[in-house]
This record gives sequence, C-alpha cells and structure tokens, in this order.
Amino acid sequence: MVRFKRNRTPSKYVYYALHLYFSGLSLRKASQILSITFIKRNHVSVWNWIQQYKPKRVFLKRNKVSEFIVDETVFKVGNEFVILWIAIEPLDKTILGIHISAERTILIAEQFLQNLIRKYGKHRISTDGGTWYPQACKFLKIKHHLHCSFEKSIIERTIQYIKDRTESFDDYFPCTKQKCKLQHIMNWFNLFVNMHNKVIEKKIVVN
Repeated sequence: MVRFKRNRTPSKYVYYALHLYFSGLSLRKASQILSITFIKRNHVSVWNWIQQYKPKRVFLKRNKVSEFIVDETVFKVGNEFVILWIAIEPLDKTILGIHISAERTILIAEQFLQNLIRKYGKHRISTDGGTWYPQACKFLKIKHHLHCSFEKSIIERTIQYIKDRTESFDDYFPCTKQKCKLQHIMNWFNLFVNMHNKVIEKKIVVN
C-alpha cells in the first residue's frame, strides 16, 4: 500500500513514476518522462515517493480466503530466466502472494506456501500438478488437489495478464546488473499487485 499525505501530486502519477523507476530507469529519467507526459516533478520528488512506498503492506490480512490457487511461470530478466510464483483467491481473483526464485524445487514451493499460511491461515491448495507441490503440501499438512477447469482458467488468465506487462523488462529496460538480486523486480511486482488488488476492491465496492 502507498500513502502520500500532504502531497499534491495525484496518486496515479505517483504510481506511474514508481512504475518507471522500478522498471529500471534512473530517478532523473523517471522524473523526465513523468514531466514530459503528465505533470512536472523533479527527481527528488520521485525519490521521496520511493521512500514512502511500503511493499510489506501490499498483502494485507484478509477475513476470508476460500483456497489458494497456485502456479508459477518463467520470465526473462537480462540474460537470466527466473521463476515467478503466484497465488490467487478464486472468488474475487485478488493476488494473495508472489515470490521470485532462480529455480523450481520442493523447498522453494514449501517456503512460498508457508508464507501464505502465515498471512492467511491454512487452506486447501490447487495446483497444475507440478512435482514440487504434492510433497511440499504433505510437509505442511495441507490438502492438495489439481486445478479444475474453472481454477485453471483463472490462474492462466492472471499469469498471462502479468506476463503481458513484464515483456517490457527485457525489451525496453534490460537488467544490466551483475549478479542481480532481483529486488527492483520484486518492487515492480509489489507495485503491480497493489494496483491490481485495488482495482478489484473498487469493483467489489461498486457492485
């Protein structure tokens, strides 16, 4: 969640500046594009918004979670391929958790599921049948089943929706850091999830 008290800049422009910076641009380049496209702000303003950004508040505790629909996908950062793990809630389609890793293993799957349990409690897990999930669920004593057609369509649409928006990483903002720890990518994903869930929340309120 992002809170910008006593700030005259509309939140949509703040989010856009954060998006530019987390996509790999410098503070000055992000402020330059923001100034040319929407509203004039200098690099110090962008830096201040980054300091106020609290990614740990993106995934807030929820009262109801019917189950975890979990899957993972591959995307490219620089010359490396990394794994994005994602969990969504099937009823309102909010994103419950994300994680980035260099490989797919039972240990990483267990850690990802364990983090979901800490935030939302134990719920049954729906997956595509990846070999790393059944054993991880067994260790955590969670019920596991394969996606039904409805669950499969939800997670596939969500992942494609995300992948459509990450193509710019390598095409326009290639990662040039040696031994990159992917923190800037996690920042981008946290911002993306924050905005995605806010849109869903607004739709639920309106309906």
